Amino acid sequence: QVQLVESGGGLVQPGGSLRLSCAASGIIFSRSVMGWYRQAPGKQRELVTTFTNSGTTTYADSVKGRFAISRDAAKNTVYLQMNSLKPEDTGVYYCKAIADIRAYWGQGTQVTVSS
Repeated sequence: QVQLVESGGGLVQPGGSLRLSCAASGIIFSRSVMGWYRQAPGKQRELVTTFTNSGTTTYADSVKGRFAISRDAAKNTVYLQMNSLKPEDTGVYYCKAIADIRAYWGQGTQVTVSS
């Protein structure tokens, strides 16, 4: 059974930082594509960043230079370091894994950027 468990969300002031974690179980981590998505109130879910099994990373233009995805294979965990946060970064952040052509989602963690 595949499980993705996100943590690390919360309330932060504009300009602040947060680090999200996604602990994965039930998949071969090194052979999976991992990614972070977010969904703001009233908007569609959008891609934030991905980390392929070859180590390639991609970022949405809106977060380039501020967010960084990383992976700890020993812990089966992927991280999202978010710096210089803006109010428009507010939303529920979801971890996604693509393993053996199937997609799996975590339950999401709320990030609120507000003064």
